[in-house]
Amino acid sequence: MSIPALVVIAVGSAVTAPVWLPLVVLADLVRGRFRFPMARLGAFGVCWAWIELAGVTRTFVAWITGRAGDEALHYELMRWWADLLMSALAATTGIRPRLEQPEALAGGNAIVLSRHASLADSLLSAWAIRGRADLLPRYVLKKELLADPCLDIVGQRIPNYFLDRQAADSSAELDALRALAAGVGPGVVGVIFAEGTRANDAKRARALEKIAEHDPARAERLAGLRRLLPPRPAGSRAMVEAAPEADVILVWHTGFDGLDSFGSITRRLARPLPPVRFVPRRVARADVPSGDEFDRWLDEQWLSLDREVDRALGEDETT
Repeated sequence: MSIPALVVIAVGSAVTAPVWLPLVVLADLVRGRFRFPMARLGAFGVCWAWIELAGVTRTFVAWITGRAGDEALHYELMRWWADLLMSALAATTGIRPRLEQPEALAGGNAIVLSRHASLADSLLSAWAIRGRADLLPRYVLKKELLADPCLDIVGQRIPNYFLDRQAADSSAELDALRALAAGVGPGVVGVIFAEGTRANDAKRARALEKIAEHDPARAERLAGLRRLLPPRPAGSRAMVEAAPEADVILVWHTGFDGLDSFGSITRRLARPLPPVRFVPRRVARADVPSGDEFDRWLDEQWLSLDREVDRALGEDETT
């Protein structure tokens, strides 16, 4: 169903652009939004649809030529998809990401524990990890992302796992994460968004209340979080334990914060944009504890990331 819908969206949005684009520009003018956020977002939407359609077409060609199982081909398709989408985002909205401290990603052989802030996190991380660091990422993603045709097809032709966050049997999900992480090595990383969902103030408060019900000491320890959610340690711990030779790379990023609805995106595009930063930090495996100590260590690392994000966002808000 999603592929026919994608064709309709791509063709329909392009053919009708002479009609809807002037109307959207007018709506921006009426609202006093002289950076034309709705028009720019609409332009990116058209680009996204055609890039997705081109990606689906390439996967179809791979299938009919007997290369549906070619991982190298599909990893190159991931690089192409992420780079092209980021280029389209820059051309239409002015958003241009930068990878800082790229040496932290060098060589792979690590489990990447990343913050989760927006709808664009998987794209940003793929652009940095696959496109800039030339690594082969193995992602843990929520199964709802299978609604995206390219993520559905390409994501299931290379090693990834689409997690059922409502699964009745969490042990089966953790076993799948262990199997995914077991393939991590030189040039390969496992990637998990340790918070499990996009962060906002309401979710943070609910998460801390829930933790306080069974572990008041942990809730008190994490009460100082301002930007991130408390990490969910089970999945991260399972992946780290399944890759005993791998380091851990902690990632924070800023610039896409709060972009999880049409309204929030247009409000952000209506004013000068802060820089989009992707900042990894590698921790040697010898410095990563095991067992129950890992959970407390992860909390401490998350509090540190939270302070870095808060400082970076504070700088953005004053410039």
